[in-house]
Amino acid sequence: MHQRTIEEIVKEIASRLTGRFAGKIFQISPLSLAIDFGSRDAGYLFVSVEPSAPRIYLIKRRVRELEKQSVTPLPFVHAMRSSLGSGTLVSVSKEPSERVVRLVFSSEDESNQTSIRTLLIQLTGRSANLYLLDQDDYISDALRPPQGPGQQIGERYNLPPRQAASAQEEAPLTRGDSATLSEAADVYYLKREAAEFFKSKTRTMLGKLKKELAQNIKLERNLKRDLAAHGEPEQHKRLGDLLLANIANAQRDGNKVTLKDYYSEGVPDLVLEIDENVSLQGQAAAYFSRYTKAKRARVEIASRLGQISNTVSRLEEQKIELERIIASRDEAALALIEGPRDKGKGNGKKRKKRPADRLPGVRRYRSSDGYEILVGRAARTNDQLTFRVARPNDWWLHAADYPGPHVIIRNQGRGEIPQRTIIEAAQIAAKFSQAGNDSKVAVHYTQRKFLSKPKGAAAGLVRMSSFRTATVQPGENIPRLFEHD
Repeated sequence: MHQRTIEEIVKEIASRLTGRFAGKIFQISPLSLAIDFGSRDAGYLFVSVEPSAPRIYLIKRRVRELEKQSVTPLPFVHAMRSSLGSGTLVSVSKEPSERVVRLVFSSEDESNQTSIRTLLIQLTGRSANLYLLDQDDYISDALRPPQGPGQQIGERYNLPPRQAASAQEEAPLTRGDSATLSEAADVYYLKREAAEFFKSKTRTMLGKLKKELAQNIKLERNLKRDLAAHGEPEQHKRLGDLLLANIANAQRDGNKVTLKDYYSEGVPDLVLEIDENVSLQGQAAAYFSRYTKAKRARVEIASRLGQISNTVSRLEEQKIELERIIASRDEAALALIEGPRDKGKGNGKKRKKRPADRLPGVRRYRSSDGYEILVGRAARTNDQLTFRVARPNDWWLHAADYPGPHVIIRNQGRGEIPQRTIIEAAQIAAKFSQAGNDSKVAVHYTQRKFLSKPKGAAAGLVRMSSFRTATVQPGENIPRLFEHD
């Protein structure tokens, strides 16, 4: 605050509060207070010793508003109540050429002895502080940890060292359209706080958005690299076929094998490098295995790439919009992109998942390998089982192209699930589906983390971003844990 502003506000405070008793003290923040002097006309005395904006003026607020803003009082506030609570404000003054204000209180004890206490408000930037002084100017309490000589508890108070003038020092405030300079100061600092809050909030939001965007771009790049590493599926199949076609006439020389390329015009020779300890049949099987993996990877990775590409586009659009909001300080647009607040969020209470053994309509089995298998019965139970009970690394199964139960394999250890367990769970998924009487049924399976619920979709419907398929004979070939389920 500018020296001239403090001088004028001190005059306002002195004219309105002198002769009054200090009442309730509201701790608005760790470094700001509002003091009630029982004057409806003057309002509350507001003091802040935030180093970035130390200030003092009168404010008008509702009690409920102050109570809502208040934080737990610090020991200094209790000391103020004890020292000043029964005292009358006898003078308000400003130290000449210093940003230091004194509020002097006088009180009488039961033996009619008068005592003087001072609330000293030091509005000096980094050294801003509140002190309680006795009648000899010795410091008894301080709001902030004091620094420097003459500022320590138990010492006689001395002014802090002069700080170099800042190039960004505030200009004196003017009343403008306000009735008082305090009112003008209140309006000015409320706008300033709102601007700083907007800046801080949008900076945090933009940082999170950039981080999420960078993570998705990195994931997209890694998936493309993984896809390239799998190679061209048809090329793997072609080489496998050529190896089998050349079993009789292939020429081996160490780790080099010369083949006839029957699929190219003119049937040229083709030289492959193959471990000399691996047979041509074994190498052909390896190529066919790579063909299967590459083909499956193309489907799965292409699906994930499509989703990530959409996510990247959405995040880039959000980033551009947020940068526009920041540039134009569009608070209304910011409120729209923030969306409604979750009323239950932040209350410290987490909703507990309902245990599976207490969820009606769930069949429970134990696989031959000891894994628990949960089977839903109705569409709503399926939704609860998949999206409330199952964890990200649990495995999910469902008959392909037929209505049926959602089946969950519990994966507590997060390791690989044995193929036998997957087959047993798939047989149950097929058994209780509408294709349960067929001789063979295709069953999709994937981890729960690759599932999502389309917006507005009916109960039981899910979207799979990645999955595999097993063809099994329907059956209930493992024991049920609870026959009464």
